[in-house]
Amino acid sequence: MYLENKSNLEMEMTQTSASGHQCRSSLRPPEAVAGNFGELRLLQGISENGDTQKLQQSAVLPSGQCVIHTEGFVPVRKEDRHNFSAVNFLRGKTNSANISERSPLLRFPQDESITYMTVHEPSFVGVDEPWDSSSLDIERRFRLGSEVASLTRSNSSDKSEALENLSLGFRLTSSVKCCLRVSKVATMFAIVVLCSLFFSMYPDRDNPWRMLAVSPSDSFSMNVTDFRDNALLKLQVAGPFAVGMIDLSTQEYILIQVEQTEEPGQRRRRTQQVIYNWTVPLHAERSDQRVVTKTFEMLSSDPITITVQAFLQDTEVVPLSMTHQSLWVTMETQVAIAGIILSGVYILIIFEIVHRTLAAMLGSLAALAALAVIGNRPSLVTVVEWIDYETLALLFGMMVLVAIFSETGFFDYCAVKAYQLSRGRVWPMIIILCLIAAILSAFLDNVTTMMLFTPVTIRLCEVLNLDPRHVLIAEVIFTNIGGAATAVGDPPNVIIVSNQGLRREGIDFASFTGYMFLGICLVLLTSFPFLRMLYWNKKLYNKESIEIVELKHEILVWRQTAQRINPASREETAVKCLLMQKVLTLENLLRKMMKTFQRQISQEDKNWEQNIQELQKKHRITDRVLLVKCVSVLAVVIFVFFLNSFVPSIHLDLGWIAILGALWLLVLADIQDFEIILHRVEWATLLFFAGLFVLMEAIAQLQLIDYIGEQTALLIKAVPEDQRLAIAIILVMWVSALASSLIDNIPFTATMIPVLINLSQDADVNLPVKPLIFALAMGACLGGNGTLIGASANVVCAGIAEQHGYGFSFMEFFKLGFPMMIMTCMIAMCYLLATHVGLGWNM
Repeated sequence: MYLENKSNLEMEMTQTSASGHQCRSSLRPPEAVAGNFGELRLLQGISENGDTQKLQQSAVLPSGQCVIHTEGFVPVRKEDRHNFSAVNFLRGKTNSANISERSPLLRFPQDESITYMTVHEPSFVGVDEPWDSSSLDIERRFRLGSEVASLTRSNSSDKSEALENLSLGFRLTSSVKCCLRVSKVATMFAIVVLCSLFFSMYPDRDNPWRMLAVSPSDSFSMNVTDFRDNALLKLQVAGPFAVGMIDLSTQEYILIQVEQTEEPGQRRRRTQQVIYNWTVPLHAERSDQRVVTKTFEMLSSDPITITVQAFLQDTEVVPLSMTHQSLWVTMETQVAIAGIILSGVYILIIFEIVHRTLAAMLGSLAALAALAVIGNRPSLVTVVEWIDYETLALLFGMMVLVAIFSETGFFDYCAVKAYQLSRGRVWPMIIILCLIAAILSAFLDNVTTMMLFTPVTIRLCEVLNLDPRHVLIAEVIFTNIGGAATAVGDPPNVIIVSNQGLRREGIDFASFTGYMFLGICLVLLTSFPFLRMLYWNKKLYNKESIEIVELKHEILVWRQTAQRINPASREETAVKCLLMQKVLTLENLLRKMMKTFQRQISQEDKNWEQNIQELQKKHRITDRVLLVKCVSVLAVVIFVFFLNSFVPSIHLDLGWIAILGALWLLVLADIQDFEIILHRVEWATLLFFAGLFVLMEAIAQLQLIDYIGEQTALLIKAVPEDQRLAIAIILVMWVSALASSLIDNIPFTATMIPVLINLSQDADVNLPVKPLIFALAMGACLGGNGTLIGASANVVCAGIAEQHGYGFSFMEFFKLGFPMMIMTCMIAMCYLLATHVGLGWNM
């Protein structure tokens, strides 16, 4: 039967099968077909009747062909029920001699153990020539078949015939890979079960807070008896405390004394006594309520006496709260456990054993199990409180804004304008993008900057046939560098400027921004030539033509779409199988294109003016009304971001501003299909950050960050006094950079600030605090470029790129980011030494 394809063609016909059933078919032209490739949607499944199958389907065929819609009962011949096999499906071949106009478009076998389908319509495959039956094709199709083999079990003998046709080498490779995968899953499952058992064996920490009040005339004393041998006493006190050490002769403070006396016994012949004195300064206005924590090493299980005294200039009463608990593991052991857990998480991420989100969740479980073993298991409420919801709210709100913004075509338009501004030259365009990203990140949050820039960069690279991965890595590196220039560009800088103790030392918004801005400008000037050196031997252009690159990307997207389907019914299983067949079809087309393609490495575009005209015709603003709404809301959000840093009367954090902006735009845009917007939210990235927050807080509870700070202070004290300032700047700078590339720089910065303040006010050390704080800021901000999880902007950029099919791995980022981190830290260190040691600034 021949059908002419016309725009106004619409036919309906009724077919009568041999069994008397009727089938109605309607054919209409392909209106608004989105792409050039076939798409099939299965609308209704199969009846349980053995001889007939009720099938309702619609198939959108390639451009220039008609749309077929069939509905009714279609007979299935008994001899056809056993002609289906996995190999036949994977080969994509059909016996055209047995196909008639009464044959169904899809044929289902009666064998319940097989749920694959054979596509009988050759036009859906989209390739005129039959599949090549070479061993390479069989191997490729068997690999593809293994991806959908997990849908149902098949005992068909045809599958064993396909295995016999494979080469011995492929069988060995598959066996080794299978063994490795099974070993990996078994090992990880055993570790997870073990951690779960440890976590469930110990109860939650239940340490009630004791309210007390002290004054110069009244002190507080208590005895602790429930203690074990060689245990640690963890003491937490809440009150109106100040930050850092102060002059005890002129200020007010609380003195906490911990005393233990071990009587003579079998181990000791004489009485041994240990006394710890802990001094906590009080805030002058008694307004800031802070919780301070300190751990003490005890001698034995003998009773412990805790005494709290107040040294004030008047006779007022200071209210306090205090709680204590005993830890059963020494501090060195806790630090070792924390180091092992952190190393395990990095191994999982570096070698891509599991997804980084799962790696963070597994690390969090291991850290919580370790806390339970040492007697410090937190409750569920405490673990939830460890999550930084402000950061998650900021990410979610900006993801919704960007998802709606992308519907306007604005990102494509910006990509063409960037190409026009660079006059067709790639490296000037990359430098312009990196410079704009660095400038914006100095005033906006780094995460916000990358969420706006990543879609623009991806579209720009697609229209220019560039590999987006290298360009995105360069952008995020310069985003982290630019964020260090101001007091509001990076979270560590915000923590430093908002510290009350540092404000009294003269480190305010203006002085901090002025010093950091000058240093970061020097770092940026040297970073661009070094970036060009790193990319010297890298081919930014794709080696294939843009048609081949787009076809490869489309194969990847089809494969990812098929893998995201979790079959819950036979219909969904059929759809997944069709998607995998589509992947095979496109791969066959790709092989044919590669055979005829003459590899030509693209050079700088000489006809850039003509290309710009063609790109401007193709990539335009698609919805101007929505664009005006999006730009208006985004401008208000960014403006409030600025005001939040300078106007204290605005009681909105960044997370609240982003959430409110997303609500405004959802109302203005009149979004009907809300699920489309939610599908574009990077839920895996949000879950990764939640797991990372729990992991880092648990690592801090295991004393790792405190241990790093204490060891840094000990190293500085061991240096001769005449070289102490230079060595202190170098140590703080590099310890901060390396630690921030491995762990979250926010808790590290918060922990190091009181350590450095105490170090500067120690009479034996005699160091100014400003050089140490500036070294901490430089190292914490620039160290985020060391690894993929060193900064939040890195993870956000990788998540968005992965959603577009251009995800980059930990090692791909490490090869470019770590050398850049080393170079920028070297420049920052020279700047610090020259200004503080050489010129004597801020002494």
